[in-house]
Amino acid sequence: MSSQSRSTLIRSLSLHAVLIPLAIIWLFPLWMMFVFATMPDYGIFSPQIELMPSTHFFENLSNLQADTDFIRALMISISVAIVYTILSVLLTSMAGWALARYHFIGKSLVVAIILGTITLPYFVVVIPQFIMVAREFKMANTWIALIVPPLFNSLGVLFMRQAFSMMPTELFDAARVEGVKEWQIFLRIALPLARPTMAALAIILFLASWNNYLWPLLINSRPGMLTAPVALGTLIGLTKVSWGGIMAGAVMLTAPILVIFILLQRHFIAGIAAGAIK
Repeated sequence: MSSQSRSTLIRSLSLHAVLIPLAIIWLFPLWMMFVFATMPDYGIFSPQIELMPSTHFFENLSNLQADTDFIRALMISISVAIVYTILSVLLTSMAGWALARYHFIGKSLVVAIILGTITLPYFVVVIPQFIMVAREFKMANTWIALIVPPLFNSLGVLFMRQAFSMMPTELFDAARVEGVKEWQIFLRIALPLARPTMAALAIILFLASWNNYLWPLLINSRPGMLTAPVALGTLIGLTKVSWGGIMAGAVMLTAPILVIFILLQRHFIAGIAAGAIK
C-alpha cells in the first residue's frame, strides 16, 4: 500500500470514528421515541430503562385515533403542507426572479426590508396577523387561513434570488432576441435551471408547514380543522396526559419526513450547494 493510500485510509477511518458516535447520539432520541410509542403509559415512567420495543404500538395508535381523530388531522396536515409548499415555492420564485433580473427604483430598499424581516421573531407578527385574518377578514377555521398567511417566506425569496443571480444573463438575452416572452423565459428557462434549488427550498418549506404548531393552534378552534401537531397537543390535559398516544403520533409525524429526506437528499444537498457557490 502506497503512502498516499495509507494516508487516505487513515483519514477515512478517523472521520468515521468521529461521525459514527455523533450519528448514534443523534439517532438515539429517535429510537427512544419509537420505543416509548410501543409501551403503555405506565411503562414509559418505569424505573427500569427499556431500550427494546414493546407490543403496545397499535394499542396506542387506536387510543390516539379515538381521542383525536388523528387520521383526519394527518390528512389535513398533508394537504396543507403540499398546497403551501407548491404555492410558496412559486411565489418566492417569482419574487426572487424579479429581484435578481429586473432593475427598478427602490430595489435595494426592498431587499433590505426582506433581510430585515428575517431578524424579526415570529411572535412579533403572529398577533397582528391573527387579528387581521380572524377579526378583519373573518376567515378563522378555513383552509385559506391555514395556508395563505404564512405563504411569503423571506429566506425563500433570498434563496431563489441567489439562484437566479448565478445564471448567465446572456442566456436570457438570447431568448429575448428570439422573441420569447418574459413569462416564457421564467417558466421554460429559469425554473428548469433552478430545479435543484427549488427542490431544496420545497423540502424546507414542507418541513416548516408540517411542523407548524402555533399558527394552526391560533387560527383554528373547530375539532374538524385541527392539524396533526395541534391534535397531539390536545392529549395534554389538566389531569391526564396520554404519553403513549403522543409518542405514537410523534412517530407517525416523524416517519414521513425521514422518508422524504432520504429519498430527496440528493436534490437537497445539490440545491444547498448550488446556493452556496457563486
